[in-house]
Amino acid sequence: MPSRLRWMRLRPQEAALIAITAAWGSTFLLVHWAMQHSGPWFFVGLRFLVAGVISVVIFRGALRGIRWRDIGAGVAIGLMIHLGYGLQTVGLQTIDSSTSAFITAMYVPLVPLAQWAVFRRRPPVMAFVGAGLAFVGLVLIAGPDAFALSLGTGEIVTMISTVPIAAEIILISLFAGRIDLGRITVVQLLTAGLLGLMTMPVVGESPPAFSWVWVGCAVGLGAASCLIQLTMNWAQKSVSPTRATIIYAGEPVWAAIVGRVAGERLPVTALLGGALVVLGILASELKVVRRRRAGEIIEADEGSRE
Repeated sequence: MPSRLRWMRLRPQEAALIAITAAWGSTFLLVHWAMQHSGPWFFVGLRFLVAGVISVVIFRGALRGIRWRDIGAGVAIGLMIHLGYGLQTVGLQTIDSSTSAFITAMYVPLVPLAQWAVFRRRPPVMAFVGAGLAFVGLVLIAGPDAFALSLGTGEIVTMISTVPIAAEIILISLFAGRIDLGRITVVQLLTAGLLGLMTMPVVGESPPAFSWVWVGCAVGLGAASCLIQLTMNWAQKSVSPTRATIIYAGEPVWAAIVGRVAGERLPVTALLGGALVVLGILASELKVVRRRRAGEIIEADEGSRE
């Protein structure tokens, strides 16, 4: 059956995800500074507790009617946030950023497959194309050194972190249309923060010596995390997990831009990788339009117009 491609208009929800992805990517420098003065689980715990307290202030009115299903959904997402951010931070203690970026990028093609398994709906063809382009772009951003994996402790925990990262995106889409936005944001952030601090004695991590560096980074990233999670919860009510993931793949592109501003020199392959990530986002915005008969064009995602 003949087909052609047609552009979709960028919706406000997708524009919001692009904006918070830019904010997300710009936080790498703060995390790098904080890790010189703090352990990973303490910092992750403090960061999300700050985010949780901010969300409590914003949504204190909505908490009066909180239900057990709000708590259950928030705890499930919070657990994935805790594992994803925590394990990725632990891995960065022993592996370089290019290797971490390459391994973490595995969640990009993982999400469409997980969405297919969870929702029993095959994502559009262009979603797979976009995810593939974004993944290749992330590999180029990571650089050739990322392929020299020795599968040490850092590589293994970073690889494991891609599973909860993908699960978080899937769970947000699963609960987004059924649960109150404010309540689930509060619960998931507080859950991630408390679990981060509770992990410290389990792994033998001690509280760090006081430093304004980790205090400032935790407060700043806490506010950013509150905004990021709130936007994800709102936008993914109508944006599919696969499309959201392709947009999130722009995170290292923004991180590279911030690094360039900070004085880092980007190789040509990294610039090419960034272009492929952007191309992946644009490709995911295309729809395949099928021609059923001469002169009649019917879009695959539209219902009858009669």
